[in-house]
Amino acid sequence: MNEITEIQRRILICVREWIAEHGEGPTIREIGQQVGLSSTSSTAYQLGRLEQHGLISRNARSWRSIRLC
Repeated sequence: MNEITEIQRRILICVREWIAEHGEGPTIREIGQQVGLSSTSSTAYQLGRLEQHGLISRNARSWRSIRLC
């Protein structure tokens, strides 16, 4: 597996903390705001890469269903 980028590492931390605090995954917009990405497209791309690496998964098309693997 390739190493993840710094922004992907920050996204994983954001998701972990958000789920611990709120009990569900954050939206793409919420993730972007937390890690400093202004484009939802860029955030979705980074989440897709993390999903390809097997570090996150989701049960539905919504990112609210995000789970850490």
